[in-house]
Amino acid sequence: MDKLRFVHLPQMFFQNLAQAMAVSVAAVKSFFLQVSPRSQQNKQVLYGLHFTALRCIHGYFQHRNSSIMSDPITLNVGGKLYTTSLSTLTSFPDSMLGAMFSGKMPTKKDSQGNCFIDRDGKVFRYILNFLRTSHLDLPDDFQEMGLLRREADFYQIQPLIEALQEKEVELSKAEKNAMLNITLDQRTQTVHFTVREAPQIYSLSSSNMEVFNAHIFSTSCLFLKLLGSKLYYCFNGNLSSISSYLQDSNHLTLDWVATVEGLPEEEYTRQNLKRLWVVPVNKQINSFQVFIEEVLKIALSDGFCVDSSHPHASDFMNNKIIRLIRYK
Repeated sequence: MDKLRFVHLPQMFFQNLAQAMAVSVAAVKSFFLQVSPRSQQNKQVLYGLHFTALRCIHGYFQHRNSSIMSDPITLNVGGKLYTTSLSTLTSFPDSMLGAMFSGKMPTKKDSQGNCFIDRDGKVFRYILNFLRTSHLDLPDDFQEMGLLRREADFYQIQPLIEALQEKEVELSKAEKNAMLNITLDQRTQTVHFTVREAPQIYSLSSSNMEVFNAHIFSTSCLFLKLLGSKLYYCFNGNLSSISSYLQDSNHLTLDWVATVEGLPEEEYTRQNLKRLWVVPVNKQINSFQVFIEEVLKIALSDGFCVDSSHPHASDFMNNKIIRLIRYK
């Protein structure tokens, strides 16, 4: 008789056949032996069907496993949703994610049935991209290296941990030589405000106010982060780091005012007037002289020195331009 051939059939066929064969291969074998146990031809047919059934079952489960590994899966990481595949999540089997999604560790579900991980959702995008490509891709102005390193350590993705270590060495080398340039501007402005003299009695008042502006550029983004940890805006009764006002990783513009005599606290908020403080010494900056002194302290402690060749001495003495350099 003609040899039985294994052909590619629809998935439903594999599913039905697998379910049937899984429970009845032994019954089929028994049936053929009972019909003609001594028939060589029946034995050949029996073995052929048995072998074909096994190939069908293997083909079905191989197809099924491939489908499961490539099917979309949605994760809820700290409230942020990501869609990926099981094969991506298990691309590093020795990692925590590899253990979680291979069934070695239990997983939690959110109210929508998505797998929930109580970690930082923002930086998980970089972890997920590494799982997809095995390559660390970060933007030039990336400011969360410490957080990403902690997350990589939590997920125990060893190749990512090593890639981050190499990246930090690279950044450290690039940061050794740096330049810091500060351009200053100051003007006097009249501010008008009302003063409450008694219940339901207000008077209009005005006063001169010193307004300061500083444009700061540094080739060292780490220095600007250091500066941001020392200088704070005071606004609406709260202190907030100037880091949130970075234009990009290398540029920072500061605008603030000196304390105005007689100006009620609520008027600073109403007129959007920020004051500048140095922490942790809690010292208010009411002049460019104080600002320059404090910035120089921070810069010199970070290895900078004054560039004597630029700017012109008169600009430096008049508090217009400050340039510092660092060689390591």
